[in-house]
Parts: sequence; structure tokens; C-alpha cells
Amino acid sequence: MARENSGGYGNGHLWVSWDEYHQAIESLAKLVHQSGWQFDQALCLARGGLRPGDVFSRLFKVPLAILSTSSYREVSGTQRGELDVASSITSTAGPLSGRILLIDDLVDSGVTMERVQEQLKLQCPDVTEVRSAVIWYKACSVMRPDYYVEYLSDSPWVHQPFEQYDDLTPAKL
Repeated sequence: MARENSGGYGNGHLWVSWDEYHQAIESLAKLVHQSGWQFDQALCLARGGLRPGDVFSRLFKVPLAILSTSSYREVSGTQRGELDVASSITSTAGPLSGRILLIDDLVDSGVTMERVQEQLKLQCPDVTEVRSAVIWYKACSVMRPDYYVEYLSDSPWVHQPFEQYDDLTPAKL
């Protein structure tokens, strides 16, 4: 992963290629596997956690649940706004229960991850344990995920490869 320390968010920026992104997801899966902890369902936070959640669901052979969250909307998704968390979780496996792995691409402020964990306690009484997994853990986060690939001590802005679509429309393809 390439770093550049020229202006912008925090002390710099981190640009991630598709290959690096996929390798990071696989590294995260290895960390969870090597921990020995087994989970019953994967819950990904959309949109950033969709791709890692899909990979985890396939690798670990567990159902995938999706919860939509949004806080980065303005200026092509680079400016944090009010946090919105959907009121319901989508899953073909029924209500969440047992051990849940909560997956996202990164923890920035940590507010989304904390709010979702609180919501799960209130809305999912059959959930017995929740652990969190992310690719990037920024130092500015108020919470530490259980599993992460890279700790970003300078909290750079992470440019992920799928962001190329943020400023595109179908007509521009």
C-alpha cells in the first residue's frame, strides 16, 4: 500500500490498489482464522464492509447479514456528516443469533462501530457475542477493533480502489 504525506486528511493519504485491497481482506480473514474464534454469522456494514463481508461469508461458510450505515456523503464521500444507521438488518438466515463477526473496511472515528454494537445489544437478544474486524484501524478511533490488518498511527485518509466510481455516472463509463 502506498503512502503519500502531502496535505489532506491527517498527516497524509494512503492509496490502495485492487490487489492490495484483496490481499488485505485475505490477511484479515487469516487473522480471524488463526485466533481460533468461530462465529455463526458475519454482519457487514454497508457500504465499506460489503466486499470484506462477502469474502468472509464465502471463506468461513457462514450466512452474511447486511446493515446499511452512512456518514460520509458530501464532497464525493470525503466529508463526514450525520451518522445514519438503518433500523433493520438484512439476512436470509433470519434474525441474528449466536456469535457475530461485525465487519467493516475501517474504523475512522469508531462512532459507527460503537453505535452498531449498542444497537445489536438492544435489538438482537439472541446474540451472545460480537467481535469486530476491519482492514484499517486509525489512531483517531474511540474504539479498538478485535481484529485489524493495519494500525494507522497517523490516521491518513484511505483511498480505496472502488472510490473511482464515486464521481462517475453510467453515461461517463
